Parts: sequence; C-alpha cells; structure tokens
Amino acid sequence: MIIRQISIWIVNCVLAGSVIGSASERFRDAFEPTEPSGKEAPGPAPEGMVWIPGGTFSMGIADPRGLPTGGREAMADARPVHRVKVDGFWMDTTPVTNAAFAEFVEATGYLTVAEQAVQIPGVPAEQLAGIKPGSIVFFHPSRIDNPYNYTQWWKWVEGAYWRAPEGPGSCIEDRMDYPVVHVAWADAVAYAEWAGKRLPTEAEWEFAARGGLWGKPYPWGMDLRPEGAWQGNTWQGSFPRQDSGQDGFAGLAPVAQFAPNGYGLYDMGGNVWEWCSDWYLYNHYQQRSREGQLIVNPEGPQHSFDPAEPGVAKRSTRGGSFLCTDQYCTRYMVGTRGKGEPDSGASHTGFRLVRSVGE
Repeated sequence: MIIRQISIWIVNCVLAGSVIGSASERFRDAFEPTEPSGKEAPGPAPEGMVWIPGGTFSMGIADPRGLPTGGREAMADARPVHRVKVDGFWMDTTPVTNAAFAEFVEATGYLTVAEQAVQIPGVPAEQLAGIKPGSIVFFHPSRIDNPYNYTQWWKWVEGAYWRAPEGPGSCIEDRMDYPVVHVAWADAVAYAEWAGKRLPTEAEWEFAARGGLWGKPYPWGMDLRPEGAWQGNTWQGSFPRQDSGQDGFAGLAPVAQFAPNGYGLYDMGGNVWEWCSDWYLYNHYQQRSREGQLIVNPEGPQHSFDPAEPGVAKRSTRGGSFLCTDQYCTRYMVGTRGKGEPDSGASHTGFRLVRSVGE
C-alpha cells in the first residue's frame, strides 16, 4: 500500500509539473523576443536616472490564470499582445520619494489635490461645503462580507494627504525614503514640469519594466519567488485583513529594497502604483492592433472609457502595489494595466518620471 501511494504521489507530481510547464510555455509563446535598439546613452545619466535604450517588444500580457500564481483575472484589457517600438529615454530608477516631493513643495508652495477643497463634477459646490479635504486610505477590516467589494477596505479620510498618509496625527518624518503617495495625476504632472521631466507612456513604462526580458510575467523573470526569495513588496497573508510581511514589509516599503531589473530600475512590480500619461481605454489594444502593423511610440487613446464606471474618465497606472496578491489582484505582473481617476490619489499610488533625449 505504501509503495502504491508513493507511486501515485510521484505520478501526480510529474503530471502537475507537466501542466505548469505547459501553462508557462503557452504564456511565453504569446510573445516575440524583445529587440533592444542597442543605442548607447547620449551622455552622462541625469541624477537618479538610467538610460533605457528603447527598441521593439511584445506589449501586453497573455491570460495568466494557468500560471502557478497567476491569479483569477484574465487581464482582457491588456490583450492582444502586440508589437510596439519605443525610442530611447531616461527613467527614474525609483518612484519619486517623500524627500524629493518635499523639495518641490518647498520650492513652489504647491498644494496637492488632496489638500484643496473637494470638487466633484456635476455636484454643486454648496453641497460639498461640509466635506473637508482628504484622500482615500487603505485599512484592515475586521470582517469581509463580499470579497470583491473594495469599499470594505478603503475609506475617505479627512486630512489625509502626502505629509499625513494615514490622516491627522500621522507623518512622514521617518519615511522620507518611501514613495510619495496620495498624489493625483495632476500633482504628478505639476512635479514633472518643475523637474523638467514627464510622465511615461504606458509603452515606455512597460518596455522599461521588462528590462530586456520577454515572455515573462514579472520584471525579474518567470517565477514570483525565484528560489523562495521575494522580489517586490506585495501582500502576504489573508487579504485584506492581515499582511504578514513575509517579504520584509507589512504595508508600504522604502524604495529600492529589492534587486533592480535588467535596466537598473527598482520597484517595477509592487509597492506603489505609478501614474502614466495615457488615458485608460479598456479595449485600446484591440483597436490599435487590428491592422497588424508595428506601432511606434504610442501615446495612448484620445479619450477614456471603463465599462465598470462608464461615466468616469481615468488615467492608466502601472506596476501594482503592496496590496496586490493572487487572492485578489495580480497586477504587479508586467504587462497588466491599472486605472485611476486623475483627480484623486490614494495611499498606494505614486509615480516615477522619464526624460526624452534632448529635454
């Protein structure tokens, strides 16, 4: 009996390995190799930036649900996988930190959207007079009635903004090397103009995040945890009630705590979502790939539409955050897409910037 049980166990392991191998092969086969341009950096790197050579790559993601940690989402808004070419550019090695954003605010006196009077399109100002400025903060609920109802773990907190990320009484004095959060899209654009940079397009962000790899679900390769080692700040434990912090961080982490990708970029999977310049359009990849031609330096659609919220225009985000997990959201996988209202921020959203040659 024992010998028979061992034999069955060995067969099951072999079959499971075959299934996983087949899923990985099917995933990889949706992509063609990345072809970096080979162009050398046009000069010394600006401080805190690295050269991204540009080139041609397969943009998007194959259905990841058959992968071991692929999660439950088909990622239909990131398909079909299609060929795109981008020119070379400089990119920040990390998301913009609290320290860097503080320099901007001190130099300009800028007030973020979260610090200003609340405005909602179509709602008269007098009806909003009693609502104080604030932002959206994640919290750990004591119970979950619907695992897909995100309002159970997000709440509007008056007085929450980038200097007080959890609301009144919180501060960033010991978190200056953390990514700045609670920044709306407009805040990121304002900082970029001050810094002489700009937000990346989705195509630039994804090309850079892949680091020269292709057919891989993560910026670092095929496995979420190669040799058991965490490669980014994501969620471990029972979502959304407890983050066990097995990756070293229960919640947000300082920048550059994990190894960089092939281009020297940190935190391209997890920690904070990062704003891109593009409008979010759920079926944009289907529209632009119909002709089957190589797409060069795409800047995104001219308008936004999200069938989940038809009346709300959104900008694209990339990279996932510390809240991502295969229990709920696996959008830390490279090629996947996020979205957000451009006039609001949250405690898991930041940004990094790029600079074109000659700027």
